[in-house]
Amino acid sequence: MFKHYNMNQVVLPLDIERKLQENDIAFAIHNLVESIPEEAFREFDQNTGRRAYHPRMMLKVILCGYTQSVFSGRKMEALLKDSVRMMWLSQGEEPSYRTINLFRANPKVSGLIRQCFIQFRCQLVEGHHIKEEAIFIDGTKLEANANKFTFVWRKSVDRYRQSLMDKSAKMYEELLQDQVIPEIQRESEDEFSTEELEVILQHLEERVEAFDQQIEASEIVSERKALRSARKGPKQSRKHFYDFVQRKRKYDQAQRLLGERNSYSKTDVDATFMRMKDDYMKNGQLKPGYNVQIATENQFTLAYDLFPNPTDTRTLIPFLETIADRFFELPEYIVADAGYGSEQNYNDIIEQKQRTPLMTYGTYRKEKTKKHKKNPFHVDNWMYNQEKDAFTCPNDQLIPFQYESKRKDRTGFQRTFRVYECEDCTGCPFRSSCTTAKEENNRKVYRNKKWETQKTYINELLSNEKTGAIYGKRKTDVEPVFGNLKADLRFTRFSVRGKAKVHNELGLALMAVNLRKFTALSTFPRDRQRKNHQKTSTMNQNRFTVLVFTFKISYVPASFLLKVALIIVRLPSFLLALHK
Repeated sequence: MFKHYNMNQVVLPLDIERKLQENDIAFAIHNLVESIPEEAFREFDQNTGRRAYHPRMMLKVILCGYTQSVFSGRKMEALLKDSVRMMWLSQGEEPSYRTINLFRANPKVSGLIRQCFIQFRCQLVEGHHIKEEAIFIDGTKLEANANKFTFVWRKSVDRYRQSLMDKSAKMYEELLQDQVIPEIQRESEDEFSTEELEVILQHLEERVEAFDQQIEASEIVSERKALRSARKGPKQSRKHFYDFVQRKRKYDQAQRLLGERNSYSKTDVDATFMRMKDDYMKNGQLKPGYNVQIATENQFTLAYDLFPNPTDTRTLIPFLETIADRFFELPEYIVADAGYGSEQNYNDIIEQKQRTPLMTYGTYRKEKTKKHKKNPFHVDNWMYNQEKDAFTCPNDQLIPFQYESKRKDRTGFQRTFRVYECEDCTGCPFRSSCTTAKEENNRKVYRNKKWETQKTYINELLSNEKTGAIYGKRKTDVEPVFGNLKADLRFTRFSVRGKAKVHNELGLALMAVNLRKFTALSTFPRDRQRKNHQKTSTMNQNRFTVLVFTFKISYVPASFLLKVALIIVRLPSFLLALHK
């Protein structure tokens, strides 16, 4: 006996919301987007043209697609016709893939995505999912939607640009010496600007044009031949300077795109070539990508940003400023790994932001080893005389203070070092183990007093029971988010180009990870409750079935053997029901 099935019978349409499970992720998406204030959508208002789809609906559709690992606009368009979730969130609307892609790339969407993170954090606080005492920061590199072989390197641009300037200066001097063109007014003696090269090119064109007029006006063959011969040099110079102008514009544009970077991709000029962990060729090949920075708590991403530089050290300060300006107030503790530990970062967090950094530094683990502590030639293990301001080396020689040295790094941050130098290392039996300096030089020691103070402060924090426990959560808090993003969501490569569009897509992907985790946490206890309820219902149904069939056996006409067979079949369930 089968259930009724008839394709020719009309079925009344029901509310498709009834098709969704009680804790479906579509409800989490709906609640999140609906919590965004109406003011955030006002800049999407338009008074002309065809009525647009509501941005709430578009944001829900795209977020739902990302939670299902669908990042293509065409596939989202297909889901709008196939997926019950998408049908319910769109309420029957079917925007095309072009509309979806244009909305996703719209710069105005950046504000909506920021509101999503703000409202989502409010939900976490209300649900007591986060404590707001610390944020955990880490970074990863994601591949850009760009060709791996269309690269531009700063060193190549600088080398070719300098060669161009040398050739143009040399040719200009020759033209002046031969009196082909007049001397031009230059702003700088170092190199020609594009405008100055264009002026030289204009003079050469005028000179060639003058030769052309003379050749046309002359009727003497020998004179025309001499004029052509005289025109040859300026004509060739004109060709060279035309090429110089084009190349100068190209190199200037490349330098503007590079900024402080060392490379960029021609297909996505905002992407920088970086060394990725996923090295398919196993040859250390660089790929165009972005350095993604996130701040998490309890494995939920609360803020994010993109940076062009591959190292994490120089991203911390601007990222913290982004969090404070665009997302939320910084908590008491800033937790990160050793890649962020530097004097400049410690100084900014402690003195500027009045927060507590729980970040190790590059040599933190090395200094904890027994080998380092027992190394007699390391300055950390030397005796220091505070009155004389001098160290004592393993050969019992004094290494007194000599002078102060100041250094500036690439970002302009200045560090001060106190330089100590041994009085005489000549004939020292430990020289080969103590220093690699030349024979005529003595051992020098560079000590950064502020850096040493910061290291001592960090060691005290990490040795404390409370702050040490907070730092101990770092690996299990921030790093699983990257695993969920790359392995579970399968988001390993951007599908759009340009930093603004990539920033939007990254926000959508990270919010999709948040929604999946949030739905899983809220679903687990309800599922267990539902299973217990189903188990109880099944047991009650079995009891009812036993009683009904016992009643039927007593009153339905049948042979005695049939009654006995039915009783035997139902006996185990009947005994189980009586036992319960």
